[in-house]
Amino acid sequence: MRVKITFPDTEPLCQLHIPVRIGDINYGGHVGNDALLSIMQESRMQWLAQAGLTELNVGGHGMIMSDVMVAYQGESFYGDVLDVALYAVAQNPRSFDLLYRITVLRQDEVRLIAEAKSGMVCFDYENRKVVTMGNTLKSLLGL
Repeated sequence: MRVKITFPDTEPLCQLHIPVRIGDINYGGHVGNDALLSIMQESRMQWLAQAGLTELNVGGHGMIMSDVMVAYQGESFYGDVLDVALYAVAQNPRSFDLLYRITVLRQDEVRLIAEAKSGMVCFDYENRKVVTMGNTLKSLLGL
């Protein structure tokens, strides 16, 4: 059974453009699965940076990844510029999912590369414990 990721019927939080680097390419000649996780993290970092935030400080606490799911749909190659549409879905007062629709424009056609989900938990890095989502993050997520 293949992984299925359901996207909300809303506009994405943001659209980002991430270039594929030579180090992202594996022995198969395309973006490796480890590189796709890095591309997802880069997307999160750029989204947070637009609001002057980081994964370690989102209005008084951080966030930490609890799980990840990726459904690969196509290959991506060196020189591609990936378009990442980022969505959010609340799970409970302490966690949320970030959803990624990753596409590329190639030969005037948008091609789906992957759909992914990262489960994120609100985390106090100083005290090493899970915390309730703060208002800054709720607002950023559109919740």
